[in-house]
Order: sequence, then structure tokens, then C-alpha cells
Amino acid sequence: MPPTDRTPLLPNGSNGHPPPSVAQKFISVLRAEGEPGWLQSYKFFFFGSWLNLLLLFVPLSVVSHQLGWDAALRFGFSFMAIMPLAKLLGEATDQMSLTLGQTLSGLLNASFGNAVEIIVGIAALLQGEIRIVQTSMLGSILSNLLLVLGSSFLAGGYYYSESNFQITAAQTSASLMTLACITLVIPAAYHSAQEHSKTDSLRATDGLLTLSRGTALLLLAVYVAYLFFQLKTHAYLFIAEDEGEGEEQKMSVVAAGSALLLVTVITSFCADYLVASIDETAQRYHVPKPFIGLILLPIVANAAEHVTSVWMAMKGKMELTIGVCVGSSIQIAAFVVPLLVIVGWITKHEMTLFFADFETIVLFVSVMLVNLLIMDGKSNYMEGLMLIMLYLVIALAFWVS
Repeated sequence: MPPTDRTPLLPNGSNGHPPPSVAQKFISVLRAEGEPGWLQSYKFFFFGSWLNLLLLFVPLSVVSHQLGWDAALRFGFSFMAIMPLAKLLGEATDQMSLTLGQTLSGLLNASFGNAVEIIVGIAALLQGEIRIVQTSMLGSILSNLLLVLGSSFLAGGYYYSESNFQITAAQTSASLMTLACITLVIPAAYHSAQEHSKTDSLRATDGLLTLSRGTALLLLAVYVAYLFFQLKTHAYLFIAEDEGEGEEQKMSVVAAGSALLLVTVITSFCADYLVASIDETAQRYHVPKPFIGLILLPIVANAAEHVTSVWMAMKGKMELTIGVCVGSSIQIAAFVVPLLVIVGWITKHEMTLFFADFETIVLFVSVMLVNLLIMDGKSNYMEGLMLIMLYLVIALAFWVS
């Protein structure tokens, strides 16, 4: 008589372990093997930097707005609250990109890298503050091209007599920036021509709106092509030698994504409060509104990028610095500004690509200077001083305007 097999039936998988419960399966979906847990992720997110102490200004911003405190307090609290929120947005995006890879990382940076600018821009647009939208967008471009890039060249020049970077990638990015700049010159030229020909104002306005919306769609298409060029067909031009080395994942993908969504919602409220207080603050304290939009708002929105860019330059990683500064400017000019024109189209706000003549000239000369300085693929502290000086002259011009 054959021996009876007394081995108990094994569950599916034949490893002797009980099948995973529904809760365990759900957790495995939310956190991949080897990723930090939720508690560890959020601990790093909220307690990983001393700058996060400024998050105390978030409830102050809400309270001051709800209780109708002085405009300067409402503006100041909202201003300070957005600074750590901008850094947290960048941190969450970076953590997601470590797992999702380069292509998705690029798409994430396109969507959330300038999230504060998009949120502030939409908040101002919905309140009819077209000038604040335009000056804040222009200010973000100038801040990245002149102040941040200049500070990075200056900081890099302190440690290295000369820093090198990939010429082809830098020139491609600068050329696209020039194209975006030209698309802002054309509406200004059109507006000037219509005024000189004494065309009917309603017809001229309709023509300017059609030109701006059509150009916005074309710019978005070019930006998508640039992403494909940067991330797929010519990715080797944009990859620094040491990029990705030493990067340690501190957050799981789902935790970083949920944090990104949470901070975006909070930022939208603070941005709305900030925009609502600008008009009264400007009138009561005699601060020019263009100065607020062009200088103050971009410094807050780009705080995280400022620190990252200068830090990379000090470590000699100039390709990453160029990517942060020029790349972020391209995102604003070829993605965010056209996007806001489309949003204005949908919400029936007459947002156009027509900037004032003075602002258009300022942008054009800034892009021209940056092109001249990076065409040799080298940088030094003197080039950084030139960029910073131009930025200070522009800030002074908008202060007295």
C-alpha cells in the first residue's frame, strides 16, 4: 500500500506562506519594495529643512485674510508662506523623478516645476489682474535668466576660475528662449502698427486676441517638441556626467504624489490671498505694482530653484545650473504664458501676449545678453556680475516707473 502524502496543501505560490491579505496588497500598491514608508516619507518632507519653519506663516495668511487685517500684513504673511511651499513642491517633484525615470521626470518638471507661477498667474487672471499676470511671468523669466544664472556664475567663479558646460544643449535652449521672446515682440509690433494706422480699436483688440491665442497654441506645440528633443531623440546632450550620482530616495512615489497635491492646493489659497492684497498694499504704501509683479513675486516663486542652481554651480555642475535657469525660463515663456492665454480664452479674460513696449525691450536685451555669454560654453564670475548688474538696473527702472 503506497504511503499517504501527509504534506498539507500549499497556498497559491507554493512557498508555504499564507496568501497576502487585501490590506497587504493595497499597501504593496501604495509603496513599492525598498521605498520609504509613509511615516518616514512625510517626516522627511515636513522636517527635512529649517526653511519649513516658515510654514507657520500659512495659518497666519489664512487668519489675516479671514479677519481682514492690514493689507501689508496679509501680503507679508502670504508672501512668506509661499516661499517654503515652493521649496516643498520642488522637493516632492524631485523625489518622484528618482523612481519614475528621466522622461516622466521631465514631464513632471514641466507640470509642477513652475507650479507656483501657474497658481499665482491663474489666481491673478481670475481676479482680472492681467498686468500682475504679465509682470509676474516676465519677472520669472528675468529672475531665472539674470539673477539666478548670474548668482550661479558668480558662485561658481568663486570656486573655479572657469567652468565649462555643453555648448550644443545650452545654445539649443537659448535659441528656443529667443524664439519665445520674438513671439512677444510680434504682438507688440502689431499693436503699435494698428495704433499708427488708426484702426478701429475693437477690431484691433480682436486681432490681437486672435494673434495671441494662435501663437500660444503654436508655442505649446513647439514646447512639446522641445521636450521630445530633450528627453528622447537628443537626451545625451542634456545629461551631465555626474547627474543622478549620490541621489537617495527619501519618499515613496505615492507619498510624494499626495504631498504634491496637498501643497498645490494650499499654495493656491495662499496665492489667492497674496494677489487679493496686492492692490491695497501698492496704493497704501506707494509700492509700484509692476515692481511687485516683476521683482517680489518671482523671487518667492523661484526660491527653491535659486538655491538649487547656486549650489550646483558651487559643485562645478554647470550643465545642471544651465538646465535649471534657462530650462525654467523656457517653461515660463513657452509653456506657462501660452497656457495662461488659453486659460484666459476659456474663462473669457482677455489675456494676450502683448506686453508693454518697455517690458518687451527689457526681455529682448536680457535674452540677447544671456545668448552672448553662454555661446562659448564657459562661464566665470565676471559674466555673473554682468547678469546681476542688468537685473538690478531693470529692478530700479520698474521701481521708478
